[in-house]
Amino acid sequence: MRARRFARSSIIDRASYDRETATLCICFRDTGKYLYFDVPPEIYEDLCRAGSAGAFFNERIKSHFRCRRDPERKYFGPKRRLPGSQP
Repeated sequence: MRARRFARSSIIDRASYDRETATLCICFRDTGKYLYFDVPPEIYEDLCRAGSAGAFFNERIKSHFRCRRDPERKYFGPKRRLPGSQP
């Protein structure tokens, strides 16, 4: 399993890739974790090298691979703020 953080991306926090199952896991900053199936390893490698991870995702991953939300995550959507917390 390989993993990478995307500190400069405004939408992707981190991604990991399991070569044995050809599964790409992308953790989005606001909407949670999604699993993408039957992804060639080159797609993960290209994502890691992309100048814009978000643009690469939209062009080469989104709508190109079967996906589903991580079944272990109970809440999806923007992060919830506690009353009195600052934005």
